[in-house]
Amino acid sequence: MSQRTSNSKLYMLLFILSIAVLVIAAESYVFAAAGGVDANPAEQNSEQKWLSVSGSASVPVVPDTASISLGVITQATTAKEASEKNAASMNAVISALKDLGLQDRDIQTSLLSIQPVYSTEEGDIPTIIGYSASNSVQVTTKMLDKLSDIIDRSVAAGANQVSGISFIVSEEMQKQVRDGLITDAVEDAEDKANKLAESLKVRIVGVKTSSISEGDLLQPFISAPVALERIATPILPGESRITLSVQVTYIIEDE
Repeated sequence: MSQRTSNSKLYMLLFILSIAVLVIAAESYVFAAAGGVDANPAEQNSEQKWLSVSGSASVPVVPDTASISLGVITQATTAKEASEKNAASMNAVISALKDLGLQDRDIQTSLLSIQPVYSTEEGDIPTIIGYSASNSVQVTTKMLDKLSDIIDRSVAAGANQVSGISFIVSEEMQKQVRDGLITDAVEDAEDKANKLAESLKVRIVGVKTSSISEGDLLQPFISAPVALERIATPILPGESRITLSVQVTYIIEDE
């Protein structure tokens, strides 16, 4: 094969490749111009504007549930004697509670222990001189009108430790007011968003995301001393607040 023939074939191959590249480029341009490829979703989202606001609502409620810790501490020279004395006193306390209408489900053991008692004389080697038995129960009830009786009769029956009273808004009561709080919180968020949009010269066209956050209830707490006199222990449930918040992200556009 001559040198001229080889060069002719090479030129022809290069010419064909050039034509193919031009055809492919032209087809790509026509396809894109006709809208055959969507814009990148990430680029579309990056152009979207939004503003995020929070709204809240709260309502005062009187707690409907009380929780009380009642305990008996006894001491004796032997662990067996301390345990038996403690059991007798605690059984009397539980019996007094049930006489007031409390059920087994309302009374839960929260502490049970027997520990040695050591001599505390200065300079002495610690020596066991007796034993202390402790038993505590957590009483939870909605009978708020009987709280004074619960404490006083428990003490009269042998309870010598009352650690405190906490008042609780039950789940049932919270559910009763939750729907109204959601509506009020959303209206609060919407009002804030409208005012903010007006100030920014934009308009709200939709909602991007939303969420609910239920605030912690601040429960009143009373430290109840052991009643030693025959005067009814005053118990006041006070007032709590149920709070609910919403976070709403609105889609906006320029006016």
